[in-house]
Amino acid sequence: MTRILVDPDNGVPPWRQVRDQLVGLIRSGELALGTPLPTIRQLANDLGLSAGTVARVYRELEGSGVLRTARRKGTVVAAVPGEPVEPGTALTTAASQFADQAKTLGVTLDDAIAAVSQAWEQQTWPT
Repeated sequence: MTRILVDPDNGVPPWRQVRDQLVGLIRSGELALGTPLPTIRQLANDLGLSAGTVARVYRELEGSGVLRTARRKGTVVAAVPGEPVEPGTALTTAASQFADQAKTLGVTLDDAIAAVSQAWEQQTWPT
């Protein structure tokens, strides 16, 4: 991966510098769709940042559909920022994370579906 640099003296928070540089690398094509990213811990160590700082970047980019994380596959580039994201990408990402966690817990598909159904019914929706 192309080197990301964090300048503590430029006035921009480190998490924002990392996010902006990742977005730039993805937009330029240097980080293509499907490209795996370093683990949070590895990137934090490489940049001399806390893992929480890098986790914030990954969470934000994952929330917007730019990155996708699955425990076994790691974090990969899922979309180019600013380009239309195919419908359901955020839902697909959330479902993938849930399925990965459910498998890690050793539950069956039926039990996982039942848990989602129960959680769905317990939600209070705005009217």
